[in-house]
Amino acid sequence: MGGPGDPPDGTPDGAPGGGGASEDEYRSVVFDESFVRAARLQEFSADERIDDHTPAVRRTPTLRRGLTRQAVLLVVLVLLAFGTALYMGVRSPYRSAPLAARHVDPLRMTVIPLAPTGPVPGADGAGELFAHSPAASFATAADGIDEPRDTHGTAHFSDGQVRTALDLAKQYLVASMLDPDVLTGGAVRPVRALVDPQQLPQFDRSLAHPAADGRYAATGWLLRFDPGQVRLAGSGIRVHGTLDVDETDANSLDVLSDHTFVYALRPAHGDRDARVSLFTVRRAVHFRFDRDDLRGRTAELLASTVQAGPLACATDSSARLHPLLAGQRAGHSGEQDRPAGTDPYATGGPAALCGALAPSAQPSLKP
Repeated sequence: MGGPGDPPDGTPDGAPGGGGASEDEYRSVVFDESFVRAARLQEFSADERIDDHTPAVRRTPTLRRGLTRQAVLLVVLVLLAFGTALYMGVRSPYRSAPLAARHVDPLRMTVIPLAPTGPVPGADGAGELFAHSPAASFATAADGIDEPRDTHGTAHFSDGQVRTALDLAKQYLVASMLDPDVLTGGAVRPVRALVDPQQLPQFDRSLAHPAADGRYAATGWLLRFDPGQVRLAGSGIRVHGTLDVDETDANSLDVLSDHTFVYALRPAHGDRDARVSLFTVRRAVHFRFDRDDLRGRTAELLASTVQAGPLACATDSSARLHPLLAGQRAGHSGEQDRPAGTDPYATGGPAALCGALAPSAQPSLKP
């Protein structure tokens, strides 16, 4: 049996205590790396050796460096994938800018009163007036706001997004021009809910402090009558016009609306059988919708032009409209009706505009 320092298989031939091989040959055999790993032994504890079948020593597992490197590589790959996804999400061309980064222009508005050249025609009922007016063939209420039937997607907007833009424009017109609570009841919420959030400060100021300055007229946003002066008569509101949609750029859709609304009105007080007259409003609105508007179901209004009559030019139409009713004239005591004075040094759009209501726009009733 070899001594304590001898290799497991005894002393090689030629080595001291054996014979045959040189010292270098002995060292290469005994102390190579595989031999050293095989010789790493560790003694079991006393408790572990209670079992007779448990060997006195055990082999200590070596550190698996390859597994550690794989774990580090896996973590790096996960972080790289997460960073790439985050970068692509921020840089995606289909992601719209956050609300704070969007720029929405204020609404530009023009309200033009149309003064009659003679007394306003009247009749006992609205049906007779409509039948003898250019509105005889108009549809009633929302049925007159037709969306194009052959709508299709654009280069950057789908069919559904185009239809949503047209539907939102129609909803705004219905709320602002046809809702009885808005027209004579002073309601604001149905219209305000459809306004782009960045235009709400202008909208609120226009309703709270209306001014005929081209920026803050309440009647630039919606139609409202003085409920102490007039009320709606029967037979509904007659409507006729067009809606057109076009892609402005890769981020927005424009909808152009141009409609004529005809209202039958009676005096608010007095005899309920008072004569009825017609009031006509031609309104053109330029809407713009970006993806935030389409998702939030709101509308940005770029421009609104209102021509309405019969009205007196000298009457302020920024807060409410004050129609001339059956038998009334634009001037007082035979004086010619004239618009309020215009200050050419004032900023904003032209405020004191007025036109003449053509006789052909009035019902052609027999005397």
